[in-house]
Amino acid sequence: MRYLLALILLASFAFTTPPTLKLALLKYNGGGDWYNDVNSLKNLAKFCNENLRTNFEVNDYATVEPGSAEIFNYPIVYATGHGNMLFSDLEARNLRAYLEGGGFLILNDDFGLDPFVRPAMKKVFPELDFVELPFSHPIYHQKYNFNNGLPKIHEHDGKPAQGFGLLYQGRLVCFYNFETDLGDGWDDVHNDPKELRTKALQMGANIVQFVFGQ
Repeated sequence: MRYLLALILLASFAFTTPPTLKLALLKYNGGGDWYNDVNSLKNLAKFCNENLRTNFEVNDYATVEPGSAEIFNYPIVYATGHGNMLFSDLEARNLRAYLEGGGFLILNDDFGLDPFVRPAMKKVFPELDFVELPFSHPIYHQKYNFNNGLPKIHEHDGKPAQGFGLLYQGRLVCFYNFETDLGDGWDDVHNDPKELRTKALQMGANIVQFVFGQ
């Protein structure tokens, strides 16, 4: 099981025509709106296929629970929302096994998630703390260069955009975008300017490329 996700991550580069993969949305408990931004993953998948030559399913994405066995089928899981996020002991153990085994979690602060996501992830990795990634981190310098770190997509309360990570044995297993809301930029319901939506999608593509390459 430990190496299952590593094999999935390598699959896109193992074939001339890579197998179709799906991005996955995390359905967590606690009452937070995990289902927010319904088109985000579809739009990100389409952008990556067009610009990174990935082979993601663009008409659908998976919905997985943190305690399910199905989570191990997906190289990247995305979680978003405004409110509470809770993991049971079983869910925390399973999510940790997924991340230790090669999986990757993108956490999207849709404004208001921060007080809940930090204790939730502390249950998954009690020994780890989120660290702010420097602007020199490779995640900001894949196909697209973001020399000043995360692009600011939504103002919210005016704080600067920040990118945090959880590093397990030297590997980035979770990327948390705070005070920017990349997911809304990937979505198509908020009438964001095209320039901002493009920056959000480019940063999303950087995350995907980083995951497949690390």
